[in-house]
Amino acid sequence: MDPLSAISEELAEIDGQITDIFRALSNGFQKLEKIKDSNRQSRQLEELTDKMRDCKRLIKEFDREVKNIERVNDPDTSRMLNEKKQTMIKELNSYVALKKQYASNLENKKIDLFDGPAEEYGEQNVLLASSMTNQQLIDNGNQMMDETDQAIERSKKVVHETINVGTETAAALKAQTEQMSRIVNELDSIHFSIKKATKLVKEIGCN
Repeated sequence: MDPLSAISEELAEIDGQITDIFRALSNGFQKLEKIKDSNRQSRQLEELTDKMRDCKRLIKEFDREVKNIERVNDPDTSRMLNEKKQTMIKELNSYVALKKQYASNLENKKIDLFDGPAEEYGEQNVLLASSMTNQQLIDNGNQMMDETDQAIERSKKVVHETINVGTETAAALKAQTEQMSRIVNELDSIHFSIKKATKLVKEIGCN
């Protein structure tokens, strides 16, 4: 007979459900190791996350029941039940840590695939959208829109600066062209004056 059944049928039932979830989590993460497709990995991770939520709820129910019968238990029984609860919490936390590791690796793969390496994501623990709350999704969306707006403003600034540089360059080229035209005209005048002077010298020589 299960020792917990002798203490409380409800505790025994909750313990059985938690044991089943831990077995499912163990098998689920082993299955996740073999999945190569990112979309399938994401779906599997969502299923495992749901199981972990159920497990957390059951551990809380276990703790409530332990406290309800604490006054009728002897110290050894109370200590055994508290140790059992702590063992459950540690095992659940180990799966939560494993889930976070897989989620981070999966999201990093998505970033590498679509965006390439990005410094702003390099040091952050990125959550899967499926594990975000609505507020986190809204905040993340607002942040992405702000970053996009800033990128657009930077691009517009570069365009304006380029136009200004082009305008200044065109003005400088126009001024240089006009200056060259003046120089050519002056050279033509000088050449004409030299020809005229040469003709006058020849005429003077003939006289």
